[in-house]
Amino acid sequence: MNVAELLDGRRVCVCAGSGGVGKTSTAAAIALGMAARGAKVALVTIDPAQRLATALGLEQLSNEPRPVEPRLLSAAGVEPEGELWAMMLDPKRTFDELIDRVAPSPERAQEIKDNRVYRELSSAVSGSQEFTAVSKLYELVHEGDFDLIVLDTPPSRNALDFLEAPRRLTAFLEGRMLNVVLRPTGFGMRVLSAGTAPLMSALRRVTGVDAIADVTGFFALLGDMTETFRTRAEHVEELLGSPRTAFVLVTSAQSEPVDEAIWFRRTLRQAGLPFAGVVVNRFHHDLREAGSADGLDGELSAALGRELADRVLANLADYHVLAERDAANIARLRDELGADEPLLLIPQFDDDVHDVGGLLRMREFLFASAEERARLIGAAVS
Repeated sequence: MNVAELLDGRRVCVCAGSGGVGKTSTAAAIALGMAARGAKVALVTIDPAQRLATALGLEQLSNEPRPVEPRLLSAAGVEPEGELWAMMLDPKRTFDELIDRVAPSPERAQEIKDNRVYRELSSAVSGSQEFTAVSKLYELVHEGDFDLIVLDTPPSRNALDFLEAPRRLTAFLEGRMLNVVLRPTGFGMRVLSAGTAPLMSALRRVTGVDAIADVTGFFALLGDMTETFRTRAEHVEELLGSPRTAFVLVTSAQSEPVDEAIWFRRTLRQAGLPFAGVVVNRFHHDLREAGSADGLDGELSAALGRELADRVLANLADYHVLAERDAANIARLRDELGADEPLLLIPQFDDDVHDVGGLLRMREFLFASAEERARLIGAAVS
């Protein structure tokens, strides 16, 4: 099975995984491959690094999808039948645009954006990035301009926040947390007199604001707008759990990232979210298994001399240790997934993936058949 088959009939592909495993590059290669097959694809990253823009030959990515010029792909040997667009989420700008869109008037929108609580909330509070990612995903899906949206998420423990943080932040925006404290009479007043200090201290740490007036003013300005936030979060939560969505886990073959992938797979299973498969990136293929390291001693000595040949053979021995480690970790991952859940392998390349050419190499492995992928892996290490 390949990525095209995994994403057949899907509208959203969520790429998740631990940091440093090539998740952003994998997301870009998936988007490129689907565009090459005729789809109009939006590639969205919430990773502030500029690796994605660099790999796609763009100076920078903006908060709205920008088309990747066909000439860049043509120069790399691909004539895409579809379209590839890319963007990098700017949480502050997305939050501002959302306020502009749902506020009853431009004056109310400006009042909200001038509020100190909002300024901190939209740029620094934990969960704001995930909340705005949900808002942007909502817009892209409901505008209906794209056949597929490929979402590159933060490292996996934070990617779980992507699923949960919007609901938590929506609850905060609805003011549930402060309802009791800010009521002027009854139990609320007793809390104000006896226990408000710890809560307001916590709010100061979260928002940097220490005035109750700013906090109460913020919620008063929001008013009924919180219903829009909640509706968006609910719609995207429904979308993420529907058959139109596919979660693709990305990992390397090292122990800790594989542990993360296993943990995330179990989390998705418990949540009933639509899992599509795992991509194992940068694994070391066993050269002896491929027959590439057999009988090299004599040949290397004749070609390089004894001293240099010994150093090359020592390097091959080290590589074999890495290959054995990777094979054991991949076997452990296969046991967790079972026989029915796809696991796609991409070998360690000689160079890092940093341009369209590197993405195209990854695309080859992701979109090949099982037989073709085995042939490509053998060719890559021979």
